[in-house]
Amino acid sequence: MPYVPVPKDLTKVKTKLAFNLTKRQLICFSLAALVGLPVYFLTRGTIGNSAAVLLMIGLMMPFFFFAMYERDGQPAEKLLKARMRHKLWPRRRPYRTENLYRTLDKKEVSHIVKNQTAGGTGKTSAEKCKAGKKNQKRSKKGRS
Repeated sequence: MPYVPVPKDLTKVKTKLAFNLTKRQLICFSLAALVGLPVYFLTRGTIGNSAAVLLMIGLMMPFFFFAMYERDGQPAEKLLKARMRHKLWPRRRPYRTENLYRTLDKKEVSHIVKNQTAGGTGKTSAEKCKAGKKNQKRSKKGRS
């Protein structure tokens, strides 16, 4: 009975179109051929065969890189875009959220200040309360 390996994570499985290559790889390889081959055929007579081959390889390598490189499920252009955005854009956050707790704290403080100015301090309002007077009478009786 033949053994067929099945990957554990099926999200990493990519569909192959032709020559066991994905659509992305086919596009990048065809772009590399469109750029590299004309450069080779046009420059081999003037700069020599080996220099033209090296120039062709140098021009085709970025396309091969974009076709094959992938990290954490993201292709190379997404990684380069994120890197460029990190380097070029400002590092400070232009938008600041309003801290809800700080505003609540300010409202509570202003509410307490308004109550104190209207009704006096907390001690005087407690002395006016009947429960406070009863406790004071009991403590006076207990002392004498």
